[in-house]
Amino acid sequence: MSWIEALILGLVQGLTEFLPVSSSGHLELGKALFNLKLAASDSLVFDVIVHGGTALSTLVVFRKDIFEITRGLFEFNWNWQTKFVVNIIISMIPAAIIGIVFEEQITQLFNNQTLLVGAMLIITSLLLYLADMAKNTKKSITPRNAFIIGIAQAIAILPGISRSGATISTSVMLGIDREKAARFSFLMVLPLIIGKMTLDVKEIVESGGRDIDISNLALIIGFIAAFISGLFACQWMISLVKNAKLKYFAYYCFIVGSIALFYSFLF
Repeated sequence: MSWIEALILGLVQGLTEFLPVSSSGHLELGKALFNLKLAASDSLVFDVIVHGGTALSTLVVFRKDIFEITRGLFEFNWNWQTKFVVNIIISMIPAAIIGIVFEEQITQLFNNQTLLVGAMLIITSLLLYLADMAKNTKKSITPRNAFIIGIAQAIAILPGISRSGATISTSVMLGIDREKAARFSFLMVLPLIIGKMTLDVKEIVESGGRDIDISNLALIIGFIAAFISGLFACQWMISLVKNAKLKYFAYYCFIVGSIALFYSFLF
């Protein structure tokens, strides 16, 4: 992988992690476009690095929220901060179960699956369109809603299903306030990303770093690109959700999904 490819893929990860267009799907399409034939070890290391960049950008954007939630937890009361964390934990359950039980099967889905990505992007476009048509209300997130949103997040493990798109769309269709839906969507994934990164790093360490050919320069550039683009994309996405502009991403996902399907049948 060249530094230019690392830069572009890092930018793609940072933007699409927060915009409702599927980061995993776009990374797969990007690798196909560059005709990258990365070894499994190289692909794993690069994915860990760029996801670390977007995780850090989330921490920076929501630093005040995270501080306030942490402070409230240490009051040891049934306050809104405690309720928020309980809802986060509930939302993690479906994805955690799916990720543990079907880890090997999920890994196989991220291996030049252009056809699958195209089909899932079209499903994402439908979800976004339906959410944009839903009426905005001021409802808050309940434990029941958190679990349903968690199911949407578990389904979004599939490449091409946007995690933020699926969770925000589900939240909005449940009647949850749009801004609250966006913030909950971005914060609920942090524990899962950090947990997944920890497991991946453990796997890399246990392997002793064998068969890793990707350069340090490519990793550094990928991380910085994902972090900086993630900062802008996260704040932009919150504004878009508040102003009910998801339908434009629905059109985008439909077009890209259709192109991916066409490409998979031709090649």
